[in-house]
Amino acid sequence: MKKVLGALLLGATIVSAFIAYSMYTNHSAKQTAAIEQKQAAKKAEKKTEKKKKPVLKVEDLTYQLKDSRTGQVMKEFKPVHYKDKDIYDQEIKQLASELAKGIDTPMQNIKMDANGSLTGGSKQIILKEAELVKNLQNLNTKQLDVKVPIYETAPNVTAASAQGIADVSLASYSTRFRPSDTSRNRNVQLSAEAINNVVLGPGDSFSYNQTVGKRTAERGYQPAPEIINKQLVMGIGGGICQTSSTLFNAIDGAGLQVTARSHHSKHVGYVPAGRDATVSWGGPDFKFTNNKDYPVIIKAYANVNTGVLTVDVRTSQRSI
Repeated sequence: MKKVLGALLLGATIVSAFIAYSMYTNHSAKQTAAIEQKQAAKKAEKKTEKKKKPVLKVEDLTYQLKDSRTGQVMKEFKPVHYKDKDIYDQEIKQLASELAKGIDTPMQNIKMDANGSLTGGSKQIILKEAELVKNLQNLNTKQLDVKVPIYETAPNVTAASAQGIADVSLASYSTRFRPSDTSRNRNVQLSAEAINNVVLGPGDSFSYNQTVGKRTAERGYQPAPEIINKQLVMGIGGGICQTSSTLFNAIDGAGLQVTARSHHSKHVGYVPAGRDATVSWGGPDFKFTNNKDYPVIIKAYANVNTGVLTVDVRTSQRSI
């Protein structure tokens, strides 16, 4: 009997344990399933949020164009045509050109006064349009500041480097004019005075129009014949091209680098064919750069009594 009762008790214990295990397993499974359901719901929710969140596009953003020197905002720009390369490239090139017009400033060269002291001069300021265009072609959605590349170059001359600068002539050139043509001669004289004693350090650039300035009656320039479209016509400042042409031949003889020069539409008599340099305010300019590793000075003198214009490019004895 005891054996039977023992067996029944053992069986009951086993059954109870099995039922308890089954209940535990079912409860754990339900908990696991619940956790998995929550995780799946969260994933689904995140996916939904990602789908709902708008994707940033370059053309939808507004960029700040900042001066590379100061960091100040120059303009706000919205690249609405960013996806249309042809239209966008045209747009940003136009933008760069417009900004440059308000920034670009030619170098004002230093001059030497009668006492041998350096006077005047101001730096060249240039907005590099191609560099700005490249910056605008490479916009992204993370960086909304765009650098506007502006560079400044001051005249490269010091009092020490200019010591004895007029001692030696590198090259000189003379042309002739009629002493009796007083109006034209006055224009030649004024333009020669404007370029006289200009000092150029290594790498400095020169613009004839910038240096001589606008030719107006208020500044003393006279009506005189000038060549326009192969015709001789009267114009304020006629004759100043003789000064620019004489200057060209002198600096060419000195080996300086010509960067801009145009010919007259017909032959002029004061220099050989092809050796002229026509200029016009707002039009053709004569430009060159001092490509030497030492400074030079331009000496120019128009003798209205003898009818001779001379331009001499000089430097110090120690420089050559």
